[in-house]
Order: sequence, then structure tokens, then C-alpha cells
Amino acid sequence: MSKIHVMDEVLANKIAAGEVVEKCMNVVKELVENSIDAESTEISIKLIDSGVKEIEVSDNGIGMDPEDAKMAFERHATSKLRNLDDLFYIESLGFRGEALPSIASVSNVRLKTSNGEVGTEITISGGKDLKEKRSDLQKGTTITVKELFYNTPVRLKYLKNPYVELAYITEYINKMALSYPHIKFTLINNDKVILKTDGNGDLLKVIYEIYGVDITKKMIPIEGENDDYYIHGYISYPEVTKGNRNSITTLVNGRVIKNNELNKCIVDCYHTYLHKGRYPVIILNIDVDPILVDINIHPTKMDIKFSKMDTLKDLLIKSITEKLEEITLIPEVTVRDSYSVSEVRRQITSHDEEKEEIKDDTKYEEMKLDFDVQEEKKKYEKEEKEKLKESLPFELEEEEEVVEPKIKKMIPRGVVLLTYIVAENEDGMYLIDQHAAAERINYEKILKQMKEEKTVVDLLIPIKIELRPDEFILAKDRLSILTDYGFDIDEFGFNTIIVRSHPSWIPDEKSDDIIRRLIDLIIEKGEFNLDQFIWRMAATTACRMSVMAGDYISQEDQEWILENIRYCDNPFTCPHGRPTIITYTRYELERLFKRQLD
Repeated sequence: MSKIHVMDEVLANKIAAGEVVEKCMNVVKELVENSIDAESTEISIKLIDSGVKEIEVSDNGIGMDPEDAKMAFERHATSKLRNLDDLFYIESLGFRGEALPSIASVSNVRLKTSNGEVGTEITISGGKDLKEKRSDLQKGTTITVKELFYNTPVRLKYLKNPYVELAYITEYINKMALSYPHIKFTLINNDKVILKTDGNGDLLKVIYEIYGVDITKKMIPIEGENDDYYIHGYISYPEVTKGNRNSITTLVNGRVIKNNELNKCIVDCYHTYLHKGRYPVIILNIDVDPILVDINIHPTKMDIKFSKMDTLKDLLIKSITEKLEEITLIPEVTVRDSYSVSEVRRQITSHDEEKEEIKDDTKYEEMKLDFDVQEEKKKYEKEEKEKLKESLPFELEEEEEVVEPKIKKMIPRGVVLLTYIVAENEDGMYLIDQHAAAERINYEKILKQMKEEKTVVDLLIPIKIELRPDEFILAKDRLSILTDYGFDIDEFGFNTIIVRSHPSWIPDEKSDDIIRRLIDLIIEKGEFNLDQFIWRMAATTACRMSVMAGDYISQEDQEWILENIRYCDNPFTCPHGRPTIITYTRYELERLFKRQLD
């Protein structure tokens, strides 16, 4: 008996669904793209429980007649391709003919459609039992998908929590609204409007609806073209940044794509303006002859290949860098009322006086220039033990002896390239990265304070942070994590949060920058790991409060870094894994200078 046979059609559709439909967002994506291909000017997406229970996408497009409505659920049935040549000149968003049968195979689907002359309603459950009847004549199509993955429990089990699923959907609809500003998009979840655009064709107005007024005011129009490509859209001032690449929206002939090479090229244009790990807000449309791109490389049609990538990258680099060079990159200063200004000045003055008192009280004696480690060790040993409690990144119990350092005492001899401290002891020479070492010291100090201290600092001027709708959804789900560590954060209007106080381990002078970076961390999509978030929160705070490469540091600052790094749990790397210290032993130095020949 033959072992090879043709798969059942329902089984084949379920296998195809594994490639096309991974989460609720994929269903919304396929249905919305069909609505756009149907020449719709209004598209409404209504969700129940973030789409897990129900997804309804309705439009006012051209609709279908009864025959096409039934044929749409047949595998590889499409109106967009007729022959092989069409595959190399695709202008529609959909073309595979897999979406509807794949969706129908793992859910219960109802389709209502009308071309203005006849209305049709079709219901299908699990890819089987197709039923047809007459419907009303309202032109357009409405597709309702219920109980997604009800017959594939393994896939249902691996759906993310509702907040994450809704964030994925909202992010996608945001990008489609930016891609098609002439289409009116409405996104509703559990009867609450998340996004609504008016479809008047004004891209800047769509940016305002998604990102808010503060970011919209700092967007710059951009345009450029060469023989192969025409680009247009908006780029942000360098002062407007995000903690991930999700705010880089690239569109090719109206199709939302994800291309790592393209995104890297865009980010590289900002490399002299942004800190590492920060990304601009970009909405970039790329118009190109369809024959120069290949979108048939993945079932989701999100990736794309360009046949002339070098010319596109040259155009992007030229257009973006020229635009950045011609604008004045000076952030706006928010002017407060006179009472607030005087109060801030008073606090700064008193804070500076306190720092001077502490500096005088803890000032080190000037070290001898002559190199005699044993003598210096005896001279400072008693004094260092008394001062150690104040300078260590953690507290010592009164009855405890001074902990054994991981590194022998080092004496600073200077700084090279405003970055690396040169130090020595009897064992050899050391190069210490001043930022990496300070970051490690502050990191361990913060971890200690996060566990033990509950003191909070009230902000004189609360920090207001506007978010995209999908970011706001994730923030609401995870804000309790920050409140557990002493932050006072509330919702403040539409897609906005406000921070009124923060834990004492965040320095006042860096609080605005650090808090905004922590919010960027908490709204990152994907699997959320609490332990990893706590590590990143401490590492981010330590990085921002530490001396940076290129900063001038005094002899006293060098001594503070060298003394504290010795007593860290891990003095050899920063929290991000970069080395803090490189050692040249006496033997290695003598080998380099040919004093040791063996």
C-alpha cells in the first residue's frame, strides 16, 4: 500500500495557518490589507479581549459578488495574480491567496459583503461547513473572526497576554495609518477607541494622533529621489529618541516592511547625534518600481529584497544627513513660572553647599609621587579603613572587619584620552576605563539600595511622558513594577503618564533622563522578564549617573574610582559585560622592552 498521499485540504490549511497566522495581529494584518486592496476609504477594526475572542474588520470597499465570496475561502484563490509575470510586478498588498482559508481553518468566520448590487453572507467553522445566504446591500465587506485557535489548543496556549496582543495590533494599525493617511482608520478594543484618524491625507496629523503634540512639533519633512527611488516622509530631531527601533516605520509602495539593513542605514545617519541604544522616530515612504523589489520571500510579506540596495542607501544617507546638518540642533527649554525657577535655584545652591562640605570632610591626603608601595600602604591603611564605610557602594556592619578587596591597591598616575586611568602597584600597570569602572560601582550600589531603601524623592516639577497607543497599553500593564520600587506614576490624560516622585537612588540632576529611559525599557514588546528588567533598570541608572568617556576627572575622582572598584563583587566588567580593567604585569612590561628575554 502506498505510504504517500495528498493531505486533506483542511489539514493543509491548518499547516499554512502556522506560517500566516501566529498571533491576533496577523489576522488583523491580513484582513486590513484585503480592505486596502479593495479600495476602501474607511476601515474599522473592533476587538473583544484584544482579538482573542473576536476580531471584526469592516470597510467600505468595492465588495464581492456571491461567487467571489465563496471562492475567497479556497486555498490559493486570488484576484491579484493571473500568471507568472504578475509575480514580478506586484502592486497589491495581498497576492498569495492563503490568508482567508488559513484564518478560517483555525477559527469561526463570518463574511458579509456587497458590491452594491447583491449582498452575501458566508459562515465557515474550522475550515468546514461553509454556509451561504443573502445579506443587506451596504457596499463593502465585514469579516468577523471568533474564537481564534479554538481547534488548535497548542497555538492558543502560546498567545501572549491580552495587553501584549493588543500592543502588537495597535503598533501595526499605527503603521498602516501612517502608510495610508487618506484612509480613515478606527481601532476599538472592548468598546474603547484606541486610535481614530480622519483620513484627510495629512501625514503630519496622523503622526500627531499617534505620537502626541510634543513629538509632532519636532518632526522634519524629508524628500529625495534618484533614478530608481523616491523617498518622502518625516524624521525627528535628534533630541527626540526612543529606546528601541519600533518607532522606525519604513514603507515600500505602501507596504509596511521590516528590513534590518535598511533600518541600520537610517540609524547610522544619526550616529554622531544619538547615544548608543537610542533611536529616532522615522516615518519613511519609499516609492519604487515593483520590478526592483521582491516581496515573495516570506508568508507574512513583512520582509523584502531590493535589487539596487546600494543606490537606495546612498539616497537615504544623502537626504537624512543633509537635512540634519541644515537644522539647528538645540533642544527647546521649558520656561517655568518665577516661583518654580527661584525654588529650583535655592535647592541647587543648598545642594552645592552640602556637596562642598562633604568634599572637604572626605578629602584624601595628597599621595607621594615616589613609588614605594609598602610605605604608602602602611601610611594610609588606618585612614582608609575609617573612610571606607562612606565610599564603598554598600554598607558595612559596625562589627565587621573591612572586606578583603578583589584587587590590590592601585595608585593613579594620570588619564589618557580623557577615558583611561593609568595606575600601578607592585605587580604592574593597569588601564582602567573610567566610565565602565564607575558604572560597575554605581550599579552594585543601586542594587543594594533597591533591596533595602524605600526613601522616595518628590519631583518639584512632575515629568509628563506622551506615549504611542501601543506603548501606553504596555505601560499600564507594567507600571506596578515601578511603583513597587518607589515611583509615583499615574495615567494623565490620553496616552500619557505622569511621574511625581522617584526612589532616592536616582540622582536628582539625572532624574528626567533616567526615568524616560526606564519607561522605554518597560514598554518593550516581547516576553517580559522581571529579573532581566531589574538588572536593566539598575544598569541604565548606573550608566546615566556615571562619569562618561571624554569627561575630565580630577586626581581625587581617580582615587575614588580605583578604591571603590577594588571592593565590588565583580570589579572586572561593567554591568553590560565590557572590561573595566586591563593589566600589564611587571613581567609583561619587561618582555615588551626586551628586559626579559626568556
